Amino acid sequence: MASVAAPAEKKARRAPREHRRPSFWTIFWLIMAALYFLIPLYSTLQFSLETGQHSYGFKWYGQTFADPMFRTSFLFSLRLAVETVIIGLVLMVPTVYWVHLRLPQLRPLMDVVSILPFVVPPVALVVGLSGVFNVLPWMLSNSQILAFIYVILALPFTYRSLDAGMRAINVKTLTEAAQSVGAPGWKTLLFVILPNIRTAMLSGAFLTLAIVMGEYTISSLLLFNTFAVYMYYIGNTEAQPAAALAIISFTLTWGAMMGLFLLSRRRGRGSSPGVTAVSR
Repeated sequence: MASVAAPAEKKARRAPREHRRPSFWTIFWLIMAALYFLIPLYSTLQFSLETGQHSYGFKWYGQTFADPMFRTSFLFSLRLAVETVIIGLVLMVPTVYWVHLRLPQLRPLMDVVSILPFVVPPVALVVGLSGVFNVLPWMLSNSQILAFIYVILALPFTYRSLDAGMRAINVKTLTEAAQSVGAPGWKTLLFVILPNIRTAMLSGAFLTLAIVMGEYTISSLLLFNTFAVYMYYIGNTEAQPAAALAIISFTLTWGAMMGLFLLSRRRGRGSSPGVTAVSR
């Protein structure tokens, strides 16, 4: 009887492996999707490298990097991205932590609020916030207003990343363990919760970086010369430098995405979350 059950057991174990094999049509559509994205990208890259008839080089890239407007707009957008990440994490980490710890019944409401930036058009957002900041006219001409607006735009990605990170750990157990050794609330958040959600925080930071570096509508309406506005300006004047800029922007975005992928893989291979040491 045992000898009969053994082959059946082996078949049952092999069955899931055989089921995981992709079908012909799965591979076919994956190849078609890859071609759909890669062929235009290859054409843009080839056009950006053309320096003459049948000659290629990095002339347009060198011209782009040598342009003072490129450096100014790129560094400006990068500074805005860093400010947006800091403001967003400072606001959202304690909020998401408190909701998971004390107010889990508010999660559905938070889910709805977090997707509102997808519903409200950027133009309507700018007009509404301009009316709000009319009481502070200096704020409308200050670049800090872009950082606050970008925090709203990045809210869906920041919240989802932090929410997933909080769901992956037992927030209540970690908090109670820290409190049992006399740690106050701010130390619990700083030394126990944050180390266990650092991958989620970095994920939200990378996504925010990609959003800020590519945002055009709001910055152009408020008359700020960001990297996306500079790209639009170059695209209307010179074709090949615009293609080089498109490749640079694509590289930045995919660099952020690859960083997110590598961090998630590293997190997956890591050990399970635990309570870190907390000094009184």
